[in-house]
Amino acid sequence: MRKSSLIFGTLGLLLSVLSCDNNRVYDEYKTMPDAWHKDSVVSFKITPPDTTNAYNLFVNLRNTAKYKYSNLFLIVEMDFPHGKTMTDTLEYRMAKPNGEFLGEGFNDLKENKLWYKEGVVFDESGEYTVKIQQAMRENGKVNGVINLEGITDVGFRIEKPSSIKN
Repeated sequence: MRKSSLIFGTLGLLLSVLSCDNNRVYDEYKTMPDAWHKDSVVSFKITPPDTTNAYNLFVNLRNTAKYKYSNLFLIVEMDFPHGKTMTDTLEYRMAKPNGEFLGEGFNDLKENKLWYKEGVVFDESGEYTVKIQQAMRENGKVNGVINLEGITDVGFRIEKPSSIKN
């Protein structure tokens, strides 16, 4: 009796979490090695479901206490199916002034859902490629951080805006 209660409780929790994510269109993570090398590009191949609706785009990150910065600089490039490329240099706040990490999660691991673009219409049909690269620099130093520690996973997410329902 106790095992079945545990199983049904776990299944109920899982279903409630999944049902709260109705807006998800695409959500994938890539696990990083011990450190994110400055030349390492994390790529995602995406085929959007249509060319008419608007979507919100996010960069998702998981970090540990080994991450020693309060912000994060990323270069995000989107390659369109017909050859166009759009590149953005982005800065995200990762910690409060007191050093407490932002994001959700317990203990050492935090998950951050970072806005990339809002209301994007994928007006070209076909496969898009999103490339994400870290571009961190330490204050007063010219060269970038070669091996960025503390980022365990890099993800990309596409959502329907909250006002659009199935």
